[in-house]
Parts: sequence; structure tokens; C-alpha cells
Amino acid sequence: MAIFRHTGDLPAAARGAVVVIGNFDGVHRGHQLLLADARRQADLLAAPLAVLTFEPHPRSVFLPDQPPFRLTSLRAKAHALHEAGIDDLVVLHFDRAFSLKSAEAFVLDILVGDLAARHVVVGWDFCFGHKRAGNAALLKSMGAQHGFGVTAVDPVMTGEGEVYSSSIIRAHLRDGRPAKAAELLGRPWEIEGRVEHGDQRGRTIGFPTANLGLGDYLRPALGVYAVLAGRDPGVEHGGETRWLPGVANFGHRPTVDGEDLRLEVHLFDFDGELYGETLRVRLIDFLRPEKKFDGLDALRAQIALDCGQAREILAQTSIS
Repeated sequence: MAIFRHTGDLPAAARGAVVVIGNFDGVHRGHQLLLADARRQADLLAAPLAVLTFEPHPRSVFLPDQPPFRLTSLRAKAHALHEAGIDDLVVLHFDRAFSLKSAEAFVLDILVGDLAARHVVVGWDFCFGHKRAGNAALLKSMGAQHGFGVTAVDPVMTGEGEVYSSSIIRAHLRDGRPAKAAELLGRPWEIEGRVEHGDQRGRTIGFPTANLGLGDYLRPALGVYAVLAGRDPGVEHGGETRWLPGVANFGHRPTVDGEDLRLEVHLFDFDGELYGETLRVRLIDFLRPEKKFDGLDALRAQIALDCGQAREILAQTSIS
């Protein structure tokens, strides 16, 4: 999958694509079905399939003081789109200046001029352009004038009548239901980040941890999780992540009077150096809420129980 950070001077192979537009936060099952429909359209037209997305997320530009909410970083989004079979990912920088571009100018300058799109696919409620004036109806009208087709995909429902929605996935994670979030995502939710130096207290009690920065990721429920974690060679290298079982704590570490929020991951049967590496951590199941223990001995005993429970859960979990 090729990744472009602008639409000017695209190579000829990236023009004339079926272009799917959206933020795709989470790249959940609803997104995946939309992408599958777009792939069929691209195959019919013998055209490449491209996703056009925006960074940073427009919500963070217009509402910068809101708590972190993202399900996927750009890197994690690229992983998921790569796995969905996308040929090209086009990432446009979004800021207030870009938000002033009219819907008509967006179509003429970017979709027609830069991308030479043959077909455009959007969700049924997609809006774009200054003051969100553009919608699927405008796309269809301009597509008829400028030679590209448009498909507006209806919302997709689960078998239980629940909409595949990034907002619902966020609610499941905030309430400690990672397995429910995974059902809507089509895979476990993951946090990807660089391993940072911590206070190394875990080593002193026999459970060394890798500490990850959280960045703009959504904050899930505080507590202990069974996780799968792996070093990531990156999409550009064509390698596969090797997933390792473990247990993680997300919280303030009240037993040692911690204050900042941390994600600390203990990998089972692993003896290596991870500082500075990128680690992908998938939350598989919620074990218990975070709590304060009466000293390190009590904490050590509980972590041992957590590890045993996590091993049992992960032994029944497919790793891929």
C-alpha cells in the first residue's frame, strides 16, 4: 500500500482510482464492509482502490480541549487499511485553513483535478467542505457533470441490531468491555506506541513492564487487562508482527502513589530489551479494576493471580 501525504503530483498509477472518503477511526466492521463494496467497484472498473482521509482528525482541530478520543493513530489506521486490501492511502493535512475550502472547490480541486477519481464512495451521512455544506447529493450532482460515479453506503447493522459505530466502540472501551469493542471492530482494539523508560519498579517485584505513551488515544477503563503485544516491523517493510501474551495495567498505580496515567505491559516468558521500540498492545479482556493494595507484597501476589487468569484467557485466544 502506497501512502501519500498530499494530492499534488501523484504518480499516474495512483490517479483514476475508486476513492473512499472518511476519517475511518477504528476501521471497524462497518468501514470494512464499505471498503469491500468499494473494492468490488474498483475491480469492475479495473481501477486502483484509494482511501482519502484527514490528519489530524477534524474533531481535534475544532474541539482541542476535549479528552483524547481516537481509536486509531494514523500508523494503526494504515495497518488496518493495508490489511483491508487498500492500494493507496492519501492523507490530507486538516487545519482551520483547509476547513474553509468550499465543498465545490474540494470536488473540483482534489477529486477531479488531483485524483482524477473515477468513482467516489462515502457513508450515507458524509458531509464535507466549509460549514459541512457538501453531502452525497452534491457529490452525485457534480459527479454527473465531471465524469465520476458516486455511491453513498447505508449504515451497517450487527445481527443484534447495533450500528457499527466508532462512538459505540468508544463507549464499550470506556466501560471496560474490550471484547464487545472487538466484535464491532473485527479485531481487538490496540494501542500502539513507543516504549518509554519508567521507574523500573516492576523489575524489583519480579514483573518487569514496558511503558507506553498514550498520545491521543482514547483512555479505556482503568484496570488490568489480558493483552497481546508485539514488536512491529511496519507496513513499509512488509513484515508481520509477532504477538506475545501478557498482562497490562492502565492507571495511576495507587499502591506506589502514582499520579500520571500509564499503560504498563508485562510480557510472559520474555527476556529482552524494548526501550525505544514501537509496540502494539491489543486489549483482549478486562480482568479487574485498578485498586490500591497494602504494600508491594500484596501487589506482587495479585499480579501473579492476574497473570494466571490472563494466561488462561489468552490460551483460548486466536493470535493473528
